[in-house]
Amino acid sequence: MVVFNPFVPSYKTNPHLQYARLRAMEPVHRSSALQAWILTRYEDCIAVLRDPRTFSSDGLNASGQLGDSIREQRASSALGQVQTLLTVDPPDHTRLRGVINRAFTPRRAELLRPRIEAISHELLDAIPSVGNFDLMTAFAQPLPVIVIAELLGIPPSERDRFKQWSTKIAATTDLLNSESAIMDARETTLELIDYFNDFIQVRREKPRDDLISALVAAQSTDEQLTHEEILAFAILLLVAGNETTTNLIGNGTLALLDNSEMFQSLRNQPDHFPAAIEEMLRYDSPVQGVVRVAVRDTTIGTQEIARGDMLMLMLGAANRDPAQFPSPDRFDVTREPNRHLSFGLGSHFCLGAPLARLEAEVAFSLLLRRFPHIARGSGNMERGDTFLLRGLTKLPLTTT
Repeated sequence: MVVFNPFVPSYKTNPHLQYARLRAMEPVHRSSALQAWILTRYEDCIAVLRDPRTFSSDGLNASGQLGDSIREQRASSALGQVQTLLTVDPPDHTRLRGVINRAFTPRRAELLRPRIEAISHELLDAIPSVGNFDLMTAFAQPLPVIVIAELLGIPPSERDRFKQWSTKIAATTDLLNSESAIMDARETTLELIDYFNDFIQVRREKPRDDLISALVAAQSTDEQLTHEEILAFAILLLVAGNETTTNLIGNGTLALLDNSEMFQSLRNQPDHFPAAIEEMLRYDSPVQGVVRVAVRDTTIGTQEIARGDMLMLMLGAANRDPAQFPSPDRFDVTREPNRHLSFGLGSHFCLGAPLARLEAEVAFSLLLRRFPHIARGSGNMERGDTFLLRGLTKLPLTTT
């Protein structure tokens, strides 16, 4: 009998041991503890992601106690019933995405390259040329939050508050959350709403060259984002754009340190950075899983999925599926092709993917140029507590 238990210490250290057993023995696994189906094969995750008519992104469609819990949590949310890009289905998702796409474009992200480089240099300047430092607090955590804050138009004085807000909300990304975590997230969301309410009104009256101003002005033919939808997207971007990129930088650095041959190859051939970023995303995905709900009876493999059943698509497992990736447990910065699922697929493909890739490319190119001989430092690394987001909160390094 195979069991999926993401709450044991060994899972936090290496979830791929459980993933491999599930793929081999029960790739569509029913977890009674999580009240959900656990999918670990690439082809199954692809099929679900490509079929939003059968598999909804909205947890309100879930049945049973889990659905009741989600509905209760949503009803008490500080944002009320306002949907975000993560939880809404077509056609509402199509409308929201269409309006936001016009404001949050790949070109807007690319225009940030000089600022991302300048911010990275500023952070790296503060790291001692010889000695110990923690990558996460010195570089991986502040870089994304500064970039997101500047993208939104938030002043530098608010950066620390934004990081604290992001961390508290990200703590409730799992299916099962403690009452204290839910209350912390609610209080944090209320603080963010108060902050953004005033900020959005200022941008309505005096627009600037920032994303909030663009969202206020963005219109489709006959639709415009409501004030509440702008609030929801700003909060979503704060969390998704911050936590996931932080995880990418931390996980990617650890992968390089644990694979000295690939580390040396990347130092010698910096033109491999784009491919290396894709491999970091595949090898140790910042987002390990996404959730869907069946809206009609269906089958996956040999399993019958009932309407209202919750499914957890373990993207981290799909990214190590040997049926899709040769030698999947090998970290290879030259891997081609590399059709990983770390940014999702289909209509819900990550809107912030261009920005995340850009930040990571700049971060790693400058980090390795400045410190070509970094190594693991004294002290233990530490990981975050959620199992749908995988990342480090502490990674001691030393420079020589």
